[in-house]
Amino acid sequence: MTLRIHNTLTRRQEAFVPIVPGQVRMYVCGMTIYDLCHMGHARMMMAFDVVCRWLGASGYAVTYVRNITDIEDKIIKRAVERGISIRALTDEMIAAMRQDLAAIGTLAPSHEPRATDYVPQMAALIGVLEAKGLAYRASSGDVNFAVRKFPGYGKLSGKSIDELRAGERVAVLDGKDDPLDFVLWKSAKPEEPADAKFDSAYGPGRPGWHIECSAMSCALLGERFDIHGGGMDLSFPHHENEIAQSEGASGQPFVNYWLHNGFLNVDNEKMSKSLGNFFTIREVLQRYDGETLRFFMLRTHYRSPFNFSDAGLDDARSALRRLYTALDAVPPEPDAAVDWARPQAKAFKAAMDDDFNTPGALAVLFELANEVNRDRSAAAAAQLRGLAATLGILQQPPRGFLQAGSGLDEASIRARIDARAAAKAARDFASADRIRSELAEAGIELKDSAQGTTWVTRDKG
Repeated sequence: MTLRIHNTLTRRQEAFVPIVPGQVRMYVCGMTIYDLCHMGHARMMMAFDVVCRWLGASGYAVTYVRNITDIEDKIIKRAVERGISIRALTDEMIAAMRQDLAAIGTLAPSHEPRATDYVPQMAALIGVLEAKGLAYRASSGDVNFAVRKFPGYGKLSGKSIDELRAGERVAVLDGKDDPLDFVLWKSAKPEEPADAKFDSAYGPGRPGWHIECSAMSCALLGERFDIHGGGMDLSFPHHENEIAQSEGASGQPFVNYWLHNGFLNVDNEKMSKSLGNFFTIREVLQRYDGETLRFFMLRTHYRSPFNFSDAGLDDARSALRRLYTALDAVPPEPDAAVDWARPQAKAFKAAMDDDFNTPGALAVLFELANEVNRDRSAAAAAQLRGLAATLGILQQPPRGFLQAGSGLDEASIRARIDARAAAKAARDFASADRIRSELAEAGIELKDSAQGTTWVTRDKG
């Protein structure tokens, strides 16, 4: 089956055909880096990590660019509040972001450009737009994009300019000719710190948010590339404006496939600090391990709304333990390659080729786990682990994962077994039974034989 992707631009699923055979160039809008990453960021970053992983597993050489916005109003405000430089704040938050994303198994992109390193390219792109009559200098000192002069505006959102303008009035105070016009270059304000101001042909200031992504993607991937991704909330106006800028400057199509992940809710409500249901990644990682969090997100298709809840995380942890339990019972051969000719591998591939259908792919993994448990099949275990690797799961030593979940390491388990043996020798059978029960509650099942007592790790769910 050929990989098919739902393209937001055309509103349908299409066969994926890269511009250059065997190569994929992909850009994803990353973090505006003024605070710790929250669960909405985790959802987006993980979704496109899976896309990148599957493209690689499908034989493509992937160049994955995920930018960092490190100059913006919220960043300036937070740095001033903390009494530190913008660079000190953004360096701190970037380090925290990378730590959090690594904890949920997200691979580093090929390139992670910072906006402040590409200001000359942004200014040059603005110059091209001005020369083509698509940008104008406002009385405020800003440079704006003239939306009505770009004929294709609204094609990503599916709305006409008149629909988008309904109820609007011209923002005279902003110096805009039209309320839909957006800023390309923001002139510096006297009260802003010196490190928020960059020199350009338009005077001191800083680039607008939208022009950042157009300039960085063009610099690293070219004027036209294969895939552009981001959260659904970015489709308008950010991605719509990227198309207008980029195609207005180059005169050719900007991106072939637009992918957007669904919104995140918490207990079926939108995540919001005002509702008290706002969680950073590291807050969640204090209660759940990173692989459980990753597995939980894989259970929902990337384009569907994702409902975050403790109950869902608990269920995901129990389900993940079942998969690890199968690998613990029948260890696969080390470094065994996936046999893509086997029925389960074909089913897994068909699911992932259907617009990265991770719930369907996970269903195949549970079929394989059942085969491992039923037939004690090392080949099935190898398939299970190999296929799971393309999703970034089931790569830890099974015993280590299961014992970590039980809260007991090997030495602790052996000490409890020795204590039980001593209790039995003293004919204190009540204590011996209590120890067995406590271990069972922790997912440790004891097996007595003439040679002594051994144990296996079982799912507690």
